[in-house]
Amino acid sequence: MKQYEIWLANMNPSKGTVVGKVRPVVIVQTDLLNDIHPSLIVCPLSTNVNKEIKLLRVHVGKKNLENESDVLVDQITAIDKKRLLKRLGKLTQAQVELLRKNLKIVLDLD
Repeated sequence: MKQYEIWLANMNPSKGTVVGKVRPVVIVQTDLLNDIHPSLIVCPLSTNVNKEIKLLRVHVGKKNLENESDVLVDQITAIDKKRLLKRLGKLTQAQVELLRKNLKIVLDLD
């Protein structure tokens, strides 16, 4: 598993506004930790696409997915690697750049 890959993950159980169910996620954690750490930092994807929201979402279309989807940049979470079910693909370079930009804004990083 590598940074910016899209994986199908079991996000259950969900609580409150945190997304649940089996859904795609994008690994945002650095590759330096991916092989040695038992958990991953990810952003879930949603099929509730809203192309108007530019800051909190990154549109990924449906190249490797069944439906058009958005990365939910404001729903960053850590999950156990055991929740990953199947690799679905990888973000394009343009999507990676937009995700990185939006993560910096959401996390207030320079």
